[in-house]
Amino acid sequence: MKVLIIGSGGREHAIAWKVAQSPSVDKIYCAPGNAGIAEYAECVAIGAMEFDRLAAFAKENQIDLTVVGMDDPLVGGIVDVFEAQGLRVFGPRKNAAILEGSKAFSKDLMKKYGIPTAAYESFTDADEALRYLEKAKLPIVLKADGLALGKGVLICNTLEEAKAGVKEIMLDKKFGSAGNCMVIEEFMTGREVSVLSYVDGKTIKPMTSAQDHKRAGDGDTGLNTGGMGTFSPSPFYTKEIDEFCRKHIYQPTVDAMAAEGRPFKGIIFFGLMLTEDGPKVLEYNARFGDPEAQVVLPRMKTDIVEVFEACIDGTLDQVDLEFADNAAVCVVLASDGYPVHYEKGMKIEGLDAFRGKDGYYVFHAGTAKKDGNIVTNGGRVLGVTATGSDLKAACANAYEAVEWISFANKYYRHDIGKAIDEA
Repeated sequence: MKVLIIGSGGREHAIAWKVAQSPSVDKIYCAPGNAGIAEYAECVAIGAMEFDRLAAFAKENQIDLTVVGMDDPLVGGIVDVFEAQGLRVFGPRKNAAILEGSKAFSKDLMKKYGIPTAAYESFTDADEALRYLEKAKLPIVLKADGLALGKGVLICNTLEEAKAGVKEIMLDKKFGSAGNCMVIEEFMTGREVSVLSYVDGKTIKPMTSAQDHKRAGDGDTGLNTGGMGTFSPSPFYTKEIDEFCRKHIYQPTVDAMAAEGRPFKGIIFFGLMLTEDGPKVLEYNARFGDPEAQVVLPRMKTDIVEVFEACIDGTLDQVDLEFADNAAVCVVLASDGYPVHYEKGMKIEGLDAFRGKDGYYVFHAGTAKKDGNIVTNGGRVLGVTATGSDLKAACANAYEAVEWISFANKYYRHDIGKAIDEA
């Protein structure tokens, strides 16, 4: 079969790598792709938001399955466009992708169906938000309602910070139209855990757990990023917590979306906070996480195309989803200055060191080909991933592999997986 993957980051590289392992797949295309994805797929110069061009390409090339990796096209309704033209596509429709597309929607859904989450209020008027903050308990969290590349969340310790945050999100529109509505929610404390899951509209199959590192600097300092590294599984995600989440969070979310006339097919990413009062939902995403996909997919034993097909057909209950009894760690190599200002076009060396080395992977996030070389082309450049018998071994392997790569303004965190020692 022929598969088209939509996206251009490390997540899409991991998906392409995994799809390439399926015996049912003969040819992979990726739009627009990147220099690393080109090893597995023919890259096509069509943007992820060019729905009509993508659908036309899928028809012309007789694509059997399209996999949408990114949030923007999903929230924008690409699945609806493809389905209307009789094309087979993996991902939620627009009315289901709102689970990620609107934080106000997802919070209201959780409140209505009793799914544990932080207390909150939503605002479309900045003055009302400011009045609310005068009486609110600090610290407090401000969230832009719409998509903001994982950066539209502000944790405010003082009233002054919170007021400045309202200005930033709602008045200055730092995150664009994502700030037309804003959610103010109570600050929760505890361990953060990510659990990705496959969903076919009624059945949900959670994958193995992971834990992301969002801050740019060591020790969780600096600005929020799209993710500087991750590890899987989380030692804090116990069997008891898993059982609680399946009963009170995972299945209730799928059932709630179906009850609202928004059946969800695709990936639901549960961002969880393990509080003293039990697990609570921090956020939902409607696709694989990045870089969570880079540690979860190398541990997945089941044929991913088989799972995609089952989600589309509503037969996920018949799939045995298996993961290896090991661990994986991903360290993101970024361009120095990310997520604010950074230079592109730096020649990357050392990529060949990964060839033929079992358990070591390098997933391209922001790369391009130029004059026969692979060069940096983004803030997050590469995701260096390694597996190991346990988290400590995987961590040591990942940091060993980090040294194989060199480029002029290479930057990375040195403490990805530090929480392992506290487990």
